[in-house]
Parts: sequence; C-alpha cells; structure tokens
Amino acid sequence: MSETAASVATAASAPSATVIAESATRRGRRARIALRGLQVLLALFMGIASAVPKLIAHSSAAESFDELGWGSVGMYTIGALELAGAIALLIPVLQSLAAMAFIALMVGAFVVQVAVFDGQYAATPLILMVPFALIAWARRSSNADLLRLVRRRA
Repeated sequence: MSETAASVATAASAPSATVIAESATRRGRRARIALRGLQVLLALFMGIASAVPKLIAHSSAAESFDELGWGSVGMYTIGALELAGAIALLIPVLQSLAAMAFIALMVGAFVVQVAVFDGQYAATPLILMVPFALIAWARRSSNADLLRLVRRRA
C-alpha cells in the first residue's frame, strides 16, 4: 500500500473513531448523572422516610422497636446510623463506604424482618441492597481516595 493510500485510509477512519469516542463520553456522562440521581433519591429515602420517623419517635417506629426489645435506644441508634449514611451517600469520598454500610444495615434489617416479624416486609431490605451494591461498585474508586486521606492524616 502506498503512503498516500495509507494516509487516505487513516483520514477516513479518524472521524468514525471520534464519533465513537464522543458517543462513549456522552453515555459515560449520562451514567454518572443517573448514578448521582440514584444516590440522591436513596439518600432522601433513607434520611426522610426511614431515619426521621425513628429520630422523632413516631409511634410506628416506637412500637416496632419495643416489639424487638430494643426500646428507644435501639430506635435512635438505627435512626442516627441511617441519617449519617444518607448524608455520607452525598459526600463523594464517602459514597462507596456509605453504600457498603447500608448493605450491612439492610442485611440486618432482613434478618430482623424474617426472624421477628415473620417476613412481613422482608423484601424491602433485599430490594434496597441492589442499588446500594451498584453504588458501592460504581463508586469503588472513592475508597482509594478515602484511604489516601486517612493515611495522609496519620
């Protein structure tokens, strides 16, 4: 193949490579935006719908924790953990760690639902584990950032 033919072939393929790269960049940006939106929704859900009733001692939360035998101390502790996790989901360096902590909390909630409440709402923690796992995996690079910050401080 001559030099001219090679340069023409290269020039012809360059625009398609650029289009593919731009398309991938747009898809990546959309995925990051969708993931951030999911994080905000989960943070709002865990902070408002789950933590606040426990922190204000709503009657439904108080009854559940009394039935567990954990009383108000357990209710306030779980509510505080949920609120802290909801806030941490929105902080870039803590987002993966918060999602992993929520997975652990959801495992505990599932066990309690099955063991104490006869599995009445056992599907809810299982369903919530899926988006938390997605966030933990997709934002796993923030764990390295967090580790660097902790090591720098030590």
